Amino acid sequence: MCTVCGCGPAHDQGHYHGNSTQKGVDLHFGHGTAGGHVPGVSQSRLLQLEADILGKNKSYAEKNRALLAQLGVFALNLLSSPGSGKTALLVETLKRLHGKETLAVIEGDQQTANDADRIRETGVAAIQINTGKGCHLDAHMVGHALESLPLQDGGLLFIENVGNLVCPAGFDLGEAHKVVILSVTEGEDKPLKYPDMFAAADLMILNKIDLLPHLDFDVAAAIENARRVNRKIQVLEVSARTGEGLDGWFTWLDQARTRQMALNSGHSQTELAAE
Repeated sequence: MCTVCGCGPAHDQGHYHGNSTQKGVDLHFGHGTAGGHVPGVSQSRLLQLEADILGKNKSYAEKNRALLAQLGVFALNLLSSPGSGKTALLVETLKRLHGKETLAVIEGDQQTANDADRIRETGVAAIQINTGKGCHLDAHMVGHALESLPLQDGGLLFIENVGNLVCPAGFDLGEAHKVVILSVTEGEDKPLKYPDMFAAADLMILNKIDLLPHLDFDVAAAIENARRVNRKIQVLEVSARTGEGLDGWFTWLDQARTRQMALNSGHSQTELAAE
């Protein structure tokens, strides 16, 4: 069980519904308004716990967002399952931007500083957050990391979340955008299996496209599935290993940052006028 958000295995008998198929029975524990089930916890109590946790997280996230806007820092929350090539994509991104941009990284993993060490080898400052039994970063953790990072006006902050396509989707960290990375080795049905993640993301990066000649992955189906759960999601096809498609990623970064800075400036002017 995740000790941070309360998600856990659903094996309490009598609290599921099912439907028969030609070859067996499908059991659905994600029923009801909460969309989940924890043994021994009622749906109403689960809803209250979720509201309390997410409400507190939202408060921290807004403080992070205000700080980042004040500093003029553009922050992205990078999300994926383990093995998607998320860190490889980030390392390649940092190598190409280092010396041209002010960069910083927050790394999230349950254990080890392996990924943070990889980031630091590029010359970019990185803070490692180990969540222990927690399956995602939350805004409070990120807020503490922000206190130790050398953030500068106009800089880029990449937050690499714990590898998990479930819980991180529900936790705002104060970022401008969630970016989900899906590799072609994972299967084109991932957006349908984990819809909350792809619904929360503004951009899906389809990574490891250099492997497509060796796989049966259907790119069009993957994109269609992502847009079934989020019709506005943007999609980029890249290979962190060969560099194919990375120009499109950098163009998206520039355009998204420009929009965010304009939005932040507009908010500042509105606040000054109100005073």
